[in-house]
Amino acid sequence: MRLATTFFRLAGGLATVLLPVLAGGAMASEVPDLKGREVVVVTENAYPPLQFIDKSGQAVGWEYDAVAEIAKRLNIKVIYQNSSWDAMIPAVSAGEYDIGMTGITIRDDRKDKVDFSEPYMRSEMIMLVRADETRFTDAKGFAANPDLLMAAQPGTTPFYVGVYEVLDGNEANPRIKKFETFGAGVAALRAGDVDLVLTDGTAGPGYVSTSNGTLKIVGEKLGTEDFGFIFKKGSDLVTPVYPSASCQIDLVEREWSAGGAPCHPWF
Repeated sequence: MRLATTFFRLAGGLATVLLPVLAGGAMASEVPDLKGREVVVVTENAYPPLQFIDKSGQAVGWEYDAVAEIAKRLNIKVIYQNSSWDAMIPAVSAGEYDIGMTGITIRDDRKDKVDFSEPYMRSEMIMLVRADETRFTDAKGFAANPDLLMAAQPGTTPFYVGVYEVLDGNEANPRIKKFETFGAGVAALRAGDVDLVLTDGTAGPGYVSTSNGTLKIVGEKLGTEDFGFIFKKGSDLVTPVYPSASCQIDLVEREWSAGGAPCHPWF
């Protein structure tokens, strides 16, 4: 199944930023050599295919491959650490980590706390349900049945889309069952404790394809989100991280995008 994800192209405003870097072999002069500097990257390892633990116990995913490529070009030594989602933005904001990565939606309220990289991915919200679900087929049908419950991770885009686009705008709505991780919400869906999980087109198809026929996607797409890496406000890494990854290499996309997404400015 093709992921419902659109990677950014060299177009519009982005092109005006990237063309000076890409044209005339200017890449080498634009990318600084950080001389082996240690950079601490924090992640959650709970968001396939961006970052997760595979069957062998290894941390893998698109973001790991992207950071490895960036590290090679910038000459930095990456040290990975783990954090829960709710602690990640405050910790990066406080300077405990240099970069945060966990499929973080670029939002204006978060920009008050951290700096974002340029977007590396655009994805749309989709509805993940059990394969035998017949009580609803779209967001309107879910909202109309007061017996149906939704799992969500507080403070995330799926949570806010569920509150404001699917339900009634009440963030305390008892129909929204809150979980500390996205994976815990999916586990509750499988167990029948909730009836819907909102996710994006990056993660959702991956869960379906590995569910042995127990999960499916229903309804129309519900809005759009852009993902970026986060940094402490004023970090000197924000600018070099973007041009270091802006030449056209699509190896990472081919491995992690089922069906092969088009190239985007990061690679």
